[in-house]
Amino acid sequence: MRTSFGSDNHSGVHPLVLKAIEEANDDYQLSYGEDEYSERAVDLFRSFFGPQTSVFFVFNGTGANVLCLQALTQPYHSVICARTAHINQDECGAPERFTGCKLIPVETKNGKLTPALVKPFLQGFGFQHHSQPKVISISQTTELGTVYTPEEITALADLAHRHQMYLHMDGSRLANAAAYLDLSLDSITVKAGVDALSFGGTKNGMLMGEAVVFFHPEQAENFMYIRKQSMQLFSKGRYVAAQYLAYLENDLWLDNARYANAMARYLAVETRDIPGVTITQKVESNAVFAIIPEKAREKLAEKHFFYTWDEATGEVRWMCSFNTRKSHIDAFVNDLKNTLL
Repeated sequence: MRTSFGSDNHSGVHPLVLKAIEEANDDYQLSYGEDEYSERAVDLFRSFFGPQTSVFFVFNGTGANVLCLQALTQPYHSVICARTAHINQDECGAPERFTGCKLIPVETKNGKLTPALVKPFLQGFGFQHHSQPKVISISQTTELGTVYTPEEITALADLAHRHQMYLHMDGSRLANAAAYLDLSLDSITVKAGVDALSFGGTKNGMLMGEAVVFFHPEQAENFMYIRKQSMQLFSKGRYVAAQYLAYLENDLWLDNARYANAMARYLAVETRDIPGVTITQKVESNAVFAIIPEKAREKLAEKHFFYTWDEATGEVRWMCSFNTRKSHIDAFVNDLKNTLL
């Protein structure tokens, strides 16, 4: 395949994660999360997020987001999110179908919600003709590669809680955000007021699986039934749990994220001064957004895979991962320069 800057999902699996899966393949284990690997992984999550944490492993990110929201809502509720949020643009309507809730997308400049942007949609409480706002959902990092600070998260959490609402975080790239901020995972989640978290690793070196994390026990009370009924319960759960053990132990999650972020910064530095290239977003994680001419996009795509984010403006997205190499970027930059000459 051509060198890919299309998605961090295009990267392979980290060797330590593969090794953990192989080691978990030895001997017999109980199924459906009752194995020793799952028990150890849940304890490990609690060491990061606190003893009150409830953890449930599911198949994928869409499942994690949908089930998180389903546990927090009733079908007459609404969920407020950025227009660019994954739950709004890239999950084929699954959140609305399976929760019954109305998604309320909000326009943003950088993918980040703010209290000022959300407040106009906090209306209709107690009015039977309107869906009832119940959840503010944010992505960390955002779909535009930007990062919420703890203060920004807390401001949204406080707003949600004042209205008896929840704050949900889609944390498919949470590791990249923590690496950028140089902060612990709990400082940008539970300590900042997040109620429920979809915590992923497949974009950062894992093979498959996602974790649904609740920070208040009452939210998790019936989740085991929701997960089963939604067809997101693994039988051989040890293989997901073993990945998280490898991912979270010895800071593999952080090493991978720091490296991916560094590659994105290198890519941005090497391309930002090329005539015809305009970087459109702050490079705060492992994504670079840029506008390049259409002819350059077409020519460059012959050798390198990437996505056009906005056809109207010519904006593209270049993603880096834990196994992006400087040599990949150097070749990409050289070919980009040649297309613009």
